[in-house]
Amino acid sequence: MSLYGTMRTGVSGMNAQANRLSTVADNIANANTTGYKKASTQFSSLILPTTGGAYNSGGVTTDVRYSISAQGTFTYTTSATDLAINGSGFFIVQGSDGIEYLTRAGAFTVMDDGSLRNTAGYKLMGYEYSSTADPTIVINGYDGLSEINLKSAAPSATPSTSGQLDVTLPSNEPHPYSKATSLVAYDSLGNTRKLDFTYSTTGTAGAWSLAVTYTDPDTGTVSTLATQALTFDSTGNLTSPASGTITTSSLTFGVGAGAPVLSGLDISIGGSKQLNQDFAADGDINGSGPSEVSGYEISADGIVSLKYDNGDLIPKFRIAMANVQSPDNLTPLAGNVYSQSNDSGVIVMGYAGNSGYGSILSGALEDSNVDIAEELTSMIESQRNYTANSKVFQTGSELMEVLVNLVR
Repeated sequence: MSLYGTMRTGVSGMNAQANRLSTVADNIANANTTGYKKASTQFSSLILPTTGGAYNSGGVTTDVRYSISAQGTFTYTTSATDLAINGSGFFIVQGSDGIEYLTRAGAFTVMDDGSLRNTAGYKLMGYEYSSTADPTIVINGYDGLSEINLKSAAPSATPSTSGQLDVTLPSNEPHPYSKATSLVAYDSLGNTRKLDFTYSTTGTAGAWSLAVTYTDPDTGTVSTLATQALTFDSTGNLTSPASGTITTSSLTFGVGAGAPVLSGLDISIGGSKQLNQDFAADGDINGSGPSEVSGYEISADGIVSLKYDNGDLIPKFRIAMANVQSPDNLTPLAGNVYSQSNDSGVIVMGYAGNSGYGSILSGALEDSNVDIAEELTSMIESQRNYTANSKVFQTGSELMEVLVNLVR
């Protein structure tokens, strides 16, 4: 047995315990860091060959592992842009270097430039929303991503395109009889336009005429937007128009390219009836006037929508997500982000809620998965083991001193 080997083994043990203490210190320091994944030190023995019947002491080596795939608990907040992933996957964020990274730290805040950045300064990435089709995903790369930017959230107006008006017409009123009701529509600039719907008898049982008009409040000019003959069967149900829909003509208010336009509206009247009771009406037209953004809403499948004062919810972006075959082998970097490594597997892109990806929780943050009690226990064990290894080294040193003194 070599005394040098004994001392070397003691040093190896101290170094191993120092590595363990380093991971414990990191874990305790980040116990309250959003999305932090704990590190742990794994030990393996180093065996040297025994020769001539003499034992040749080896030592211990360490390997640091990260519990990236272990999900933490959730803390719920009042901010819609605080995000957590319930299940597998990572947010894709971009650093100031223009490079994309993966993270579970979802404490995002809307900045002055409209970007969504987490506490480490990384920008959230995704795709512009389309109501007709999902954007094409580059499965193994970040091409096609853009930053989710809400700076363009200016006041919004939605022009009217369709509506519904169901009335009950009194069957026993003597001819001539006329009754009007009104609905408000919105033109291309968000101005309100009151449309009058006037129902008149024709002198024939079950037959009425409907006129849709607009009266200019300034000049009193009346514009007729639609006329329609209505017929009802003996049970009071509408039989004409067979489609149950009338379409109004467009109307331009003023002259020039910037003049507001009320586009032609498709008004459903199929639920109208003729019965022996008083006139009644129920209906609505879509669209809205100018409205300021009052907040944001992020759905479980990652669709980012702007919420307006008038209650409208306009989708703008869809958050992209990514995953790898072996998340625990990703390379951790400063700022609680990860990059692909040779052992993690390739980046696979997708959406929240799709196969292999968790759902997004808005108004929630994923806590660190560090267990303080477990870390304190590890710290005490490492301290005790470090002391024991130092005793081995000290003993070997003392014996070495005895051996040196023998030759004096």
